[in-house]
Amino acid sequence: MTVWLNGVVLSRDEANISAFDAGFQHGVGLFETMHARGTEVFRCDAHLDRIQHSARALRLTEQLRTRPLGDAVRQTLEAHVRDHDADAPLRVRLTITGGDLNLLMKKRRPTIDPTIMIQVQPATRYPAELMERGARVVVADARANPFDPTAGHKTLNYWPRLTALQAAAAAQADEAIWLTITNHLAGGSVSNVFLVKAGTLLTPIARGEEEQGAVPSPTLPGITRSVIRELADSMRVGCGAQMLTITDLLDADEVFLTNSSWGVMPVVAVEAKAIGDGYVGPITKELRTRYWQLVDEETTA
Repeated sequence: MTVWLNGVVLSRDEANISAFDAGFQHGVGLFETMHARGTEVFRCDAHLDRIQHSARALRLTEQLRTRPLGDAVRQTLEAHVRDHDADAPLRVRLTITGGDLNLLMKKRRPTIDPTIMIQVQPATRYPAELMERGARVVVADARANPFDPTAGHKTLNYWPRLTALQAAAAAQADEAIWLTITNHLAGGSVSNVFLVKAGTLLTPIARGEEEQGAVPSPTLPGITRSVIRELADSMRVGCGAQMLTITDLLDADEVFLTNSSWGVMPVVAVEAKAIGDGYVGPITKELRTRYWQLVDEETTA
């Protein structure tokens, strides 16, 4: 693992933050997980734009600038590939916290000096069998609250989601699907969700996509989600973002989940209910293939 911490490239053992950092003390912070190969990050600008927007929207910091942040990501990758396999897929995690700051003192210190950390390590390898046979998911007991101002942002507070994932694993499932407090689909604990119905993709409305005056969405506008919508348009499949229910999920012809680590994960069962015929569907297969082809094209020099 290679770490960039506040401007300095360090080894894993050298990287330390203050015990009084707002991320450690209060869970105040944001993060992005990105896929890279060599020094090229897939859709890096989209990830950096999202974290910059969230940092401003949640009043974490107004100082974040995407260009120098992108330079720091590349610097960390360059340091990593000097000592490791330059062609291996990599996982890049960018974390930004409120820094060594008592938030109650913000009126006296209106300018925040955030802690910025970038970690590079080998990408997680998911079993090929899982992608070929498809995943089983459960419905989380907790609910996503659209009136939580941090909902729909990638904050450090992942405890509820990790708890739901632990419960899913205990039930021999691979992900936990969250509903909102109005019992509409939100997404997975660590993923966005898509349905295929009558040859068309459907996905929950994400934060920033709501109609004027509508209830806010607690769904993260995922970067991989956005890429899949682009690919669906190129395939003339199309994709609609709308309010979806558990019935829509259970009655779908195909279901899949997306994030930057696994790309497209097929879902063949929701708890005891098989999706479609219980096998990975053709549109899901095609989108998964096209997604990784696009990743290879954009990250291979």
